[in-house]
Amino acid sequence: MKGLVSRLRPGRVRTKELNLQWLVRVMWLWLITGGVYFIVEGLWRIGSNGGWANVTMIPVGGLCGVLIGMMNENPKFARKKMWVQALYGMAVLVVVEFAGGYVMNIVLGMNIWDYSGRPFNFMGQICLPYALLWYLFTPFIIWFDDFIRLKLWNDGEKYSWYVNYNKLVSNR
Repeated sequence: MKGLVSRLRPGRVRTKELNLQWLVRVMWLWLITGGVYFIVEGLWRIGSNGGWANVTMIPVGGLCGVLIGMMNENPKFARKKMWVQALYGMAVLVVVEFAGGYVMNIVLGMNIWDYSGRPFNFMGQICLPYALLWYLFTPFIIWFDDFIRLKLWNDGEKYSWYVNYNKLVSNR
């Protein structure tokens, strides 16, 4: 999308074709990142309680992936140190998780997750230990978004996933 965005210079009007292309890309990113989130969540649940992820995790995880990817497409965000990017990503994930949990678990009574027994939880929908996991997972999400964009649309440059973790540890 960096290539697509870079062609949109100030003063240029976005065409319907460009809007449709952007929307199709967002939908693919949402579906792919949501699917990966669903699988990771399912594996996590098998390890922790023997269950599997709820299908509603696909749109929730996809939204997180798309939002973090969109932030990463902004050059101002991409130039920030990785620990700052991870902090922003963690904030996005926690807000989406809380909103999704509030609607699905509290309003609709679906009881998909309950962090009431976890330390530093808020309304049983989010908790500090998982927020810290999201912080650590964000550099991978940024890489994965770049990887998908490169593979599907030849947009961006190839780099290894551990580069972002190297930046996180080295404070770059």
